[in-house]
Amino acid sequence: MRDTLRVGDSSARVAEVRTALARIGMLDGYEGNIEDFKSRSFSKQEMLFDEPLADALRFFQQSRGIVPTGAIDDLTLRELREASYRLGARVLSYNPAQQMVGDDVGELQNQLHELGFYQSRVDGRFGPDTHQALANFQLDTGLEDDGVCGPDTLRALSLLGRRITGGSAANIRERENVRQAGPNLSGKRVVIDPALGGKDRGEQVNGRYGEIDEEAILWDLAQRIEGRMVAAGMETIISRPRGDNPSVKSRADLANSFGADLVISLKLDRYANEKANGVATFYFGSENGSSSLAGETLSGYIQREIAARTDLQNCHNHGRTWEMLRMTQMPTVEVVAGYVTNPTDVAVLTDPKQRDAIAEAIVVAVKRLYLLEMDDQPTGTYSFTDLLREELA
Repeated sequence: MRDTLRVGDSSARVAEVRTALARIGMLDGYEGNIEDFKSRSFSKQEMLFDEPLADALRFFQQSRGIVPTGAIDDLTLRELREASYRLGARVLSYNPAQQMVGDDVGELQNQLHELGFYQSRVDGRFGPDTHQALANFQLDTGLEDDGVCGPDTLRALSLLGRRITGGSAANIRERENVRQAGPNLSGKRVVIDPALGGKDRGEQVNGRYGEIDEEAILWDLAQRIEGRMVAAGMETIISRPRGDNPSVKSRADLANSFGADLVISLKLDRYANEKANGVATFYFGSENGSSSLAGETLSGYIQREIAARTDLQNCHNHGRTWEMLRMTQMPTVEVVAGYVTNPTDVAVLTDPKQRDAIAEAIVVAVKRLYLLEMDDQPTGTYSFTDLLREELA
């Protein structure tokens, strides 16, 4: 992993980021050469990380659905690299071993969606759905249906107007999937994804009953959620064994192969200032891309239920493009249940009764998602006992 760069640092990587932001039109007043920046030398001024660059980075990060820290880290570099691709700059094709990712893929998905060929999530990943949609478009327009986006396909796309506009087909499909699944939880499949694992235990904190680490808190919370879901007749799977810490891709692949209806990821946060506190939830989405409507709805339910049942501050729900959120094919919610650097949050997270309340809040929120218009319970009042009674009736 690269070191994080901040204001005051000096590095050729800073100059590369400055040039990349200028190339996509997000850095005013840049006078350098934006072409072939990898083969030229940079001046000291270009390599200096200053406040105007940090401001531009924050604006870019906000637009991409990532935390606007104003720092250069791996996630920001990845997003900058993807943003630099424009449709037509490279040939796009499907490679199962290493999928092409970038804004050019997202633009292709958007065009295919507007023409009625693509109905999945616009996530900028050239996966099998994009390949099939492109091949269908090519077949419909008399081109070789090889699923490769080259000059001939781009020319055909430019000649055609839009066939449909308006709502996202992916969101319509998500909503319809929830409706058709019915209000009962029985038979629904959920992947519970507690962070960390293996040798990565996270921070050690002094809790209500002594020393405990992040991994133990998250694992215990996952089991409490799983127990309630199983009691309600749901099928569950935890994304990792206790002694392993698989990659995000492995966790997402497991959820996709399991055919899960939902994924609930569990994490804790930390910050240099202990005043940072509260619970926040995240779903797939950004300002300039598509969002998961079902994920946004569920994250909102989870957020409000946890805030109503615990002493954790409500930090609201937010759209992000984090890998677990966009690599899963179903609605996914990431629950950041508090800060291990905040004494009040630690007191909540290390209290088994409060972890019970968080687990109950998550399961109740899932039930509310499927109830749709039948949901008439005020936030924080629908108990798991009531839920179970209705499920078993």
